[in-house]
Formats: sequence, structure tokens, C-alpha cells
Amino acid sequence: EVEPVESGGGLVQPGGSLTLSCVVSPRSYRKDCLAWFRRSPGQEREGVASIFAGSGATAYADSVKGRFTISRDSAKNTVYLRMDSLKPDDSAIYYCAQGVRGEAGCTGAFWARSDFGNWGQGTQVTVSS
Repeated sequence: EVEPVESGGGLVQPGGSLTLSCVVSPRSYRKDCLAWFRRSPGQEREGVASIFAGSGATAYADSVKGRFTISRDSAKNTVYLRMDSLKPDDSAIYYCAQGVRGEAGCTGAFWARSDFGNWGQGTQVTVSS
């Protein structure tokens, strides 16, 4: 297995958009759970979004619902996070995570628990004018 590798971070103005990418290890889609987390200075790491590879089911933090979209390209072993209508509060280091979970564990009520087996190094997103 390889460690997830994120890319696409940068500086963007409030109201702008950004898409993060993360290359992950190929796995059986039946238990492959992919997620994005973020951590702002002085804050705990929080779950942003998750996707279950087998069905495409997704889950989102309330703070990003309607603005962020997680997706996966199985042919490229890549998971994306499309971020629209960005706010300064979205500024953080964004981490990609890959874990072995079923659909309920990946997108159910406790999807944002951080016991994923593989984590990327993170990519900085700064929203500022």
C-alpha cells in the first residue's frame, strides 16, 4: 500500500472554488472508505466528507453541506474534494484518509471518527482576500 498523496491546495478568495485531489491505494471496493479531514490552527481535526467506494454513498459535515462535493475515480485511484463558496473559516490543512469500512461505518452517524489506517501529509487551503 501507498500513503495517500494530496494535491490542489492553495490560496483562494472568499466565495471562490478549489478542488483537492488525493491518490490512494487500489483496494476492493467492498470495504474501501475514503475521506477528507481538516485541521485549523488551535482546532481539533474534523471530518469534512467521506465516500464509500462500493456504492458511492457519501457523508458531509454540516458546515460544508451544499458547498463541498466528494467524488472518486476508481480508474485513477483518486478521490476529489470540490469546494465551492469558500469561506475564511474553511482555511485549514486538508488531509486525505483511506480505511477499511463497510458502508454504514463509512457514511453513517459515526463516519467522522478518525480511525482510518492510512493518512496523507496534508495540503494547505487558505481562504483570504
